[in-house]
Amino acid sequence: MKAHVGVDSQTKMIHTVVATAANVADATVLPELLHGEEMRGWGDQAYRGQTEVIQQVARQAKDCTHRRYRYKNGIDEEERKKNRIKSKVRSRVEHVFGIMKLKFGFVKVRYRGLAKNANRLFATCALVNLFLARPKLLRTTA
Repeated sequence: MKAHVGVDSQTKMIHTVVATAANVADATVLPELLHGEEMRGWGDQAYRGQTEVIQQVARQAKDCTHRRYRYKNGIDEEERKKNRIKSKVRSRVEHVFGIMKLKFGFVKVRYRGLAKNANRLFATCALVNLFLARPKLLRTTA
């Protein structure tokens, strides 16, 4: 099973979750991860070459996915620097996976069928959103 999540880079809140079989490529679920209001689409090299898909779903979104920087002849240092800058934003998405694995124990999942495992994933993502929102929620009640 593979978990694909759409995360707001400002608030780190999960807005979309898709669970697929492990053999499904990341780029095939990209339209399901976008909600249409994005200004930028961040992603690793698995989403490279998906500019048209991003433009179809979110018209004003800019494609900020990683580009290829290694070629037969060497390394394109300019593109490598751009990818490092993009990685700083993408790390906010990875923070969500850290909470999911370390706080809620979603490290190893026994396969019980895609539907049951997806259900557990959706519940875990809801808990992650509550965990991330807890400082704001506690401030408003105090």
